[in-house]
Amino acid sequence: MVEVYINVYFTLGKQNRGMSVVNAYQHLAGRPLTHIEIDQSFVLGWCIEWLQAFFLVADDIMDNSSMRRGKPCWYKQEHVGSIAINDSFLIESCIYLILKKHFRHHPQYINIVELFHEITFHTEIGQTLDLITSSSAKVRYELFNFARYSAIVKYKTAYYSFYLPIALALYMRGVLSSQAHYEAKTILLKMGEYFQIQDDFLDCFGDSSIIGKVGTDIEEGKCSWLAVKAMEIMTEEQTRSFKANYGLNDVESVRMIKEVYVDLGIPKLFKDYETSSYNELCLMIETRCNSLPKQLFFDFLNKIYGRSR
Repeated sequence: MVEVYINVYFTLGKQNRGMSVVNAYQHLAGRPLTHIEIDQSFVLGWCIEWLQAFFLVADDIMDNSSMRRGKPCWYKQEHVGSIAINDSFLIESCIYLILKKHFRHHPQYINIVELFHEITFHTEIGQTLDLITSSSAKVRYELFNFARYSAIVKYKTAYYSFYLPIALALYMRGVLSSQAHYEAKTILLKMGEYFQIQDDFLDCFGDSSIIGKVGTDIEEGKCSWLAVKAMEIMTEEQTRSFKANYGLNDVESVRMIKEVYVDLGIPKLFKDYETSSYNELCLMIETRCNSLPKQLFFDFLNKIYGRSR
């Protein structure tokens, strides 16, 4: 079953997280990589892709999602159903079998394995925060604030999507300095938040044929950037309409929520945020990155700026 999942879904992803390991290793080396270094980078990159697959299979079940990368979610496939839960466990286990096979004699093996465990734990904390903050069954509007939102996206997205690839490259280059890892983490967690806010916007206003999934944040009552921003600026009448329709799996309710977003100027506020956040990140890279190549972070940032998927 896992082999079928790999053949169906892995080739449809952008694989940006995995390729980021290779690109980061290249920047840190400052020279062409050897064949062995390239192979090791690819292995670690694929381990990140396996980690994401584990998260996505489980997340789709918990969110009751319908589409993933332009196809029905794995648990929606014929003859899969709840077996997908165990499949997600198998996918996670494969990560450590791969690491053992290729890195058990590498001097950074323990650091690499511990990093994967740490990042998995952080991501599961983020998923927990997300699930207890909102669901279609009970939307907890009292928790819809930017402090809670930032915590969710930092733990659920930023650690594994942004910090993990660069931290792996640092270990592979033998960079163990706590200062270097702190600089990378500070910049990359901020970048991860920016990325997730883009994701939230695309979930509502993006083209599903381009992003490869049907957005369901509104139906699921998610604590998204759009919802939190709306809660800050809505009138009492708009708030009543919002709460009456948010979290309902109903076409008319979704339409009304999107209409409220448009009336509030959320698309324009997002574009303003995107520009200001990009400028802030550029400044962070220039002023806080002292022990690592700045271009490493600029390349990462420029890949996601203004994205449509």
